[in-house]
Amino acid sequence: MATKQVTVDYILDQLLSLENVRIRKMFGEYALYYEGKVVALICNDRLYVKITEQGKKFISDCYCEGHAYKGARVSMVIDEDKIDDSDWLCKLISVTAANLPVPKMKSNKKKI
Repeated sequence: MATKQVTVDYILDQLLSLENVRIRKMFGEYALYYEGKVVALICNDRLYVKITEQGKKFISDCYCEGHAYKGARVSMVIDEDKIDDSDWLCKLISVTAANLPVPKMKSNKKKI
């Protein structure tokens, strides 16, 4: 079941106070980027945030763990009630991004 556009739009609306948030559609589902880092996936109308130690401390017991899709790494599945709290969600995304490594730059060299 693919994620509905209304779900993606709602999550983006909740993150309006953060700059540099973007969504990229991938195979009917979505990757959520903040400051150039993939911090979460939106799959099957659910928000899956990458796990960091600081994110776990911030979120406490307000999540369960799950896989966005078969073969995906385990993520924090965020409850709909928590997504409704814009300030809380923005803080979680900020904390998560701050504690993820900088993405590796792709080489533009073509192999011959």
